[in-house]
Amino acid sequence: MSVTTAAGEEIGDPEAGREAFKECAACHEIGAGAENGIGPHLNLIFGRQAGSLEDYVYSPSLKRMGANGLVWDLRTLDAYIENPQSLVSGTRMSYPGMGDPDRRADLLAYLRKFSADPANIPEAAPTALPTKPDLDPEILAIEGDPAYGAYLSSECTTCHRRDGSDEGIPSITHWPEEDFVAAMHAYKQKLRPHPVMQMIAGRLSDEEIAALAAYFANPEQ
Repeated sequence: MSVTTAAGEEIGDPEAGREAFKECAACHEIGAGAENGIGPHLNLIFGRQAGSLEDYVYSPSLKRMGANGLVWDLRTLDAYIENPQSLVSGTRMSYPGMGDPDRRADLLAYLRKFSADPANIPEAAPTALPTKPDLDPEILAIEGDPAYGAYLSSECTTCHRRDGSDEGIPSITHWPEEDFVAAMHAYKQKLRPHPVMQMIAGRLSDEEIAALAAYFANPEQ
């Protein structure tokens, strides 16, 4: 049976999500008696600030994103499960991502059974149905011009080091172009919480983001 929101919208099938969770179970526990292991336990994950469990040692990247305002809800968890690195650069979660949106919806419905029960509360954030539009494949297919990206990069390199070193600000060099594009659109869609990056990404066109991705993928060329 699918979980249904107060608005009558299905999120996913928690029983199918139980099966999908087997991919997570090597690192994460959930349910009665769940403890931190390789990864943090996932009880009450919805509404939790990223990197906030006091008895778990998170990566600096996840702690930084939490301090910047990242809170786990259906929208942010969906993006993280789809591609952890595209939402939190430098996360220690080595999971490559779950590409199937239906499986992610099932998994999220299962995780939600161990958070505030939507049957007992008004359906609202963080358990409301995600509204993030899919990233248009045509955006991912844009072939960026690295020379144009180099021209545009000066605003980026006022904070990020062009040589790729990380001194408190994440490196953006040598990223796979698709991950770079996905990350910038995550800022545009306000999935990533940093307000300055949301403003910068919001000013960039799809072609400019593709050009920056092409340049920072290999800035030595």
